[in-house]
Amino acid sequence: MTAPRTTAADRPQPGLRERKKIKTRRAIRTATHALIDEQGYGATTIEQIADRAEVSPSTVLRYFPAKEDIVVSDEWDPAVTAELRARPADESWADTLRHVLRTALDVSLAEEPEVTRQRARLGVEVPAVRARMLDSTAVTGRLLRDTLAERCGLDPDGLELRVFATSVMAGLMEASHYWAETGHHDDVRDLVDRALDVLEHGLPTGKP
Repeated sequence: MTAPRTTAADRPQPGLRERKKIKTRRAIRTATHALIDEQGYGATTIEQIADRAEVSPSTVLRYFPAKEDIVVSDEWDPAVTAELRARPADESWADTLRHVLRTALDVSLAEEPEVTRQRARLGVEVPAVRARMLDSTAVTGRLLRDTLAERCGLDPDGLELRVFATSVMAGLMEASHYWAETGHHDDVRDLVDRALDVLEHGLPTGKP
């Protein structure tokens, strides 16, 4: 049985203060990605980002403690968690993750294709961004553990779910790195499917 889905109209709408915060965060992110695209990550400063976003440097740092936080941040964790909870309870974990991750990537590639590619590339090229991505995946992995624990009745802090969630997040990061290292030639959604195939079935045997 599928849990009832909520629409945008069903969810409580943010108040004026929260909408202003969202608008500011997006302006900072947009300015950062544009500047990096124009002049590179290393040459882009907090002061330049603030100027482009029409806020103060202190405002940038209040929303994002470091430049790499701006690059890594996105708005997808709550949406992915909601999608996980909405999938049929009797669906296999692999099918659930394939559906949810493909849906999230569909939206990301439709709304921010260049930002998605840039983020993956910087995760390969910039050590500080890569390190921050590792921290971010740990947070997302925790959300994954909690959500899957609700579905399967396991302890979210138990070894099995910890190993599983960590493996999934590591596989997704490697798929992202591979995508960037190969010039974004493949469809990243297919790479994610391949990563999940390895987790589900193990390594392929024989020549490809």
